[in-house]
Amino acid sequence: MSYQHKYVDGTNIHFPVGKVVCIGRNYAEHAKELGNPVPTEPLLFIKPGSCVVPLEDGFSIPTDRGSVHYEAEIVVLLGKPLSKNPSEEEVLDAISGFAPGLDLTLRDVQSRLREKGLPWELAKSFDGAAVIAPFVPAETFPDLTDIGIRLTLNGKVVQDGNSSLMLNPILPMIQHMAANFSLQAGDLIMTGTPAGVGPFQPGDQIVLELAGQERYESRVL
Repeated sequence: MSYQHKYVDGTNIHFPVGKVVCIGRNYAEHAKELGNPVPTEPLLFIKPGSCVVPLEDGFSIPTDRGSVHYEAEIVVLLGKPLSKNPSEEEVLDAISGFAPGLDLTLRDVQSRLREKGLPWELAKSFDGAAVIAPFVPAETFPDLTDIGIRLTLNGKVVQDGNSSLMLNPILPMIQHMAANFSLQAGDLIMTGTPAGVGPFQPGDQIVLELAGQERYESRVL
């Protein structure tokens, strides 16, 4: 698989695709809907850049590993590296763009791994597990505490959230990530999913949007 970052106008972004740093259970209602405790500190995990695929023209899901759940998320693209302990101003300066994305999860696999106390990579880091739409420039959102994310599945809105509901807001979240991982230009930050997750099926028609800004239609192949 191959992937190239690009903006909504089709312009390619000229730095390599990096890793995908994710935060779990960043919306309290999502944690509750899966029967998970609301975390008292950020729950971080990483997807490799090799699992990133574009939303456009449809995307495939595994059909032989149980249920594949959608998790719509606001995705942040870093255009500059960050120091170990960046200020909020440095984080803002490093953000290149925003996009809606899908953190795909093999839910049955994840449940079995959790029961055994094992890591989640098999459920979260498979090829195609991060589906990313084109980016809008960072200046599109002057207020990072008010970014909407919405997923419509076969004509029904199934997820409708806003960054104002995050347990860990975007800027301090990235500061925490930078304190634990080296963040480089081309890295993606997946900021957590609101309530309403559920299974995809081949043939599903979807609309993924940053509410009030960009709207993308796609389908599950």
